Amino acid sequence: MLYSTKKLDGLKLGARDGEIGKAREIYFDDQHWVIRHLVADTGGWLSGRKVLISPHSIERVDAGEGRLELNLTRSQIENAPDIDTDKPVSRQQQTPYYDYYGYPYYWAGPGLWGLGAYPMAVDAMAMRPREDDTGVAREVNEVAEAERETADPHLRSSDEVIGYDVKATDGDIGHIEEFLFDDRTWQIRYIVVDTRDWLPGKRVLVSPDWIDSVDWSGRVAHFKVSREAVEASPEYQPDRGLSEEEVQRVQRHFEGWQ
Repeated sequence: MLYSTKKLDGLKLGARDGEIGKAREIYFDDQHWVIRHLVADTGGWLSGRKVLISPHSIERVDAGEGRLELNLTRSQIENAPDIDTDKPVSRQQQTPYYDYYGYPYYWAGPGLWGLGAYPMAVDAMAMRPREDDTGVAREVNEVAEAERETADPHLRSSDEVIGYDVKATDGDIGHIEEFLFDDRTWQIRYIVVDTRDWLPGKRVLVSPDWIDSVDWSGRVAHFKVSREAVEASPEYQPDRGLSEEEVQRVQRHFEGWQ
C-alpha cells in the first residue's frame, strides 16, 4: 500500500510497552530513494531527545488510527546509540546503531535492504553475518567494512527536500510537495510535484527515475524529461488517495516512458 510521507508527520509511535512519542521527518537515501529512518520526537519522555526508528522495527502503519506500531521496547529505544539528527547522518554514524539492534547493513548487499528486498521484524531477523568459518559471511563483512570506509553518502531529510524547485529539460515546472512510499519496501515510489504556478490547481505524480540530478545546495531537482511529460503525468488528489487500480494505472504510465 502507498502512504504519503506528509501523513507520517505526527503519527503516534507505539512501542511494545507504551508510547514513545511522535513521528516527524524521514531520512531517505538519494541513490535508491528508500526511507531508511523516521525521526521520533520523544517529547518529555527522553527530555525532548530525537531518536531514529528504522523500518526494520515498524510492524504496522495505521494511518486511520494515527499510529505506528513498533516491535521495540521503550528500554531498547532509550539505550540505543545517540545520533545527532540536526546534522547529516552518515554510514559511520549508522554503523553502531545497526550493530546495536542487529540490523543487516543496507549498503552491504544487492537488495534494497542489503541482503533482501524488505525490512525484517526485529525478533524474526537473522543477525548480521559476523566473521566465522563461512566464506559468504567473511565476504559480506569485508564488503560492508570496505564501503563503510570508502563511501560516506549522507541521508536526505524530507524537511530539507520538500519545497525544492523542479526544472524540466525545457524550464521550470513546479516544486516537490511530498513523497508516496510503499509500506512493504519503504521505497519512495512517486514524487508529488505541485505545478500550480504553471497548471492551476494541479498536483502530479512523477517517478524518481525521472530525476537527472539534484543540486542540493541550490535546492533544485533537475528532471530528464520535458515540461510536457510532467504535465501529462497522473494527477494526484491528496484527500482521495490512490486505489489499487489507480496505482496500477500510474505504474503503466511510467513504464511507457522507460
